Amino acid sequence: MDNQNIEKGKTAAITSYILIIGVLIAMSMNSENKNSFASFHIRQALGLSLTFISLGLIISNFDSPMISISMWVFLSVLWTYGIFSAINGQTKPIPLLGDYFQKWFASIS
Repeated sequence: MDNQNIEKGKTAAITSYILIIGVLIAMSMNSENKNSFASFHIRQALGLSLTFISLGLIISNFDSPMISISMWVFLSVLWTYGIFSAINGQTKPIPLLGDYFQKWFASIS
């Protein structure tokens, strides 16, 4: 990926990490002029948002602060990794789940 492509898609890529609303905004920003860098990070952020919602729904059934805190720490670390990857212009998948997000959301470009 060339630097010009990365710079053009960086705003949409960073915006996508603002939970689910950021993903929707970034998708609309990337709808006209498709940018592969932005698309990569949109898929990563969408996967993180859906993971957050899914785990939140499952964990809400338990009344244990230890489980809740573990989920928050886990997702915060992955989110931080993803947003710093976007800021630095890298296309490294999020650890553990990033490759799956790229495969599952391949139709989002």
